[in-house]
Amino acid sequence: MSGTGTPPDAYERAAEAAAALAERTGVERHDVVVVLGSGWRTAAEQLGEASCAFPAADLPGFHAPTVEGHGGELRSIDVDGRRVLVALGRVHAYEGHGLADVVHGVRTAVLAGCRTVVLTNAAGGLGEGMSIGQPVLIADHLNLTGRSPLTGPTPDAAIGPRFPDMTDLYSARLRAMARELEPTLVEGVYAGMNGPQYETPAEIRMLQTLGADLVGMSTVHEAVAAHHMGAEVLAMSLVTNLAAGLGDSLDHEDVLSVAVTSADAMGSLLARLVRRL
Repeated sequence: MSGTGTPPDAYERAAEAAAALAERTGVERHDVVVVLGSGWRTAAEQLGEASCAFPAADLPGFHAPTVEGHGGELRSIDVDGRRVLVALGRVHAYEGHGLADVVHGVRTAVLAGCRTVVLTNAAGGLGEGMSIGQPVLIADHLNLTGRSPLTGPTPDAAIGPRFPDMTDLYSARLRAMARELEPTLVEGVYAGMNGPQYETPAEIRMLQTLGADLVGMSTVHEAVAAHHMGAEVLAMSLVTNLAAGLGDSLDHEDVLSVAVTSADAMGSLLARLVRRL
């Protein structure tokens, strides 16, 4: 696997990609980036018609996802005067990418002007009462990957601090706004794991003891990288399966099926939320 943290030129590569994004889209600055996780593709349609759409891999430093359900496309959409960058899919560390590549998209978006980063994912539910198809706001996370995207040289002060505070990583303001729009939303703690294998029942019991409500293989590194650069982060999981030992056997096709079925409703919520930002 290539590097585990931030190589010396990571922010330069992100700045280069941000400049290329502005040239490709004809938009000088974007305001919000929305990263859509496994099976969320149809949710993008709820945000509106794209003025520009192209493979993310066309930009410097981006890689095409290899995981089914992650399309690897970028769209630029005008949502009531706010310019929204939508990433359909993401790359993961378990695909063999270093963390600098995993967070390259959000770093590029922040340098392109996005002060709000909305992250979505498909997750296993292990909190009491959670059900398949339920959206859950991420209020906090457990980074159990043993790695940080900030490992590496001290960043320039204009990028972010050496030791960023993670107390309000997942914006309380944005979570309150989401709950105003959808009062049935609940909050939970997301446990980020390396994957690509699903967890064992013993690991799920451990996560429950640690206070996790959700488990997945993405999001935590992107959230840390975006927050480090001063962006406000909102993250939402769609419970696509009950975690190991709590339901039926786990299969990626089933995960995608649930995500696709729920994507329209999730897209409607995201569209209403973006209009409030």
